[in-house]
Amino acid sequence: MRHNKKFNHLGRTSSHRKAMLSNMASSLIQHKRIATTLAKAKALQVYVEPLLTKSKDDSTHSRRLVFSHLQNKEMVTELFQNVSVKIANRPGGYTRILRTGFRIGDNAEMCIIELVDYNENMLKEKAAKKAARTRRAGTAKKAETAAPEAVAAPVAAPVVEEVVVEEPVAVAEEVVETPVEVTPEVAAEEAPKAE
Repeated sequence: MRHNKKFNHLGRTSSHRKAMLSNMASSLIQHKRIATTLAKAKALQVYVEPLLTKSKDDSTHSRRLVFSHLQNKEMVTELFQNVSVKIANRPGGYTRILRTGFRIGDNAEMCIIELVDYNENMLKEKAAKKAARTRRAGTAKKAETAAPEAVAAPVAAPVVEEVVVEEPVAVAEEVVETPVEVTPEVAAEEAPKAE
């Protein structure tokens, strides 16, 4: 029975699988990215990430542990001198798998596995995307996004000339009273009624 034996055997014997993962880990450390199938990349990720964590502690013991897995002195030196410096402040997740499609011959899903800190293009995009996060939506975001544009492209303030507007002088109109003819009916209506 194979209870709790959940890792991918990759259709190989134990010795073949260990040798293959060791070679792939050495290639990944040397070239910083390799193209392989998705199943092998997932197995390699589980295999190589603990080795990268061990490389943060540069001691004889950790070097011997890593060498027992890699069996390659040059790659152990590369790992402890160059790679460990780049991943020193990362708490985990040192590798990234990018799917690239399917292989024409057998339709196996292909991918690229790479060390995260060595992909300069994605590091630039991440730095550009990173912005201050607020809990409020709307006005705070609009103000933050409007401010960099104003700083980036300063616009010269338009010169406003002061124009003095003179108020029109009030002209007194002469009131000419015209004589009104009073007819007897109008006079009767306007006369006070006696009670």
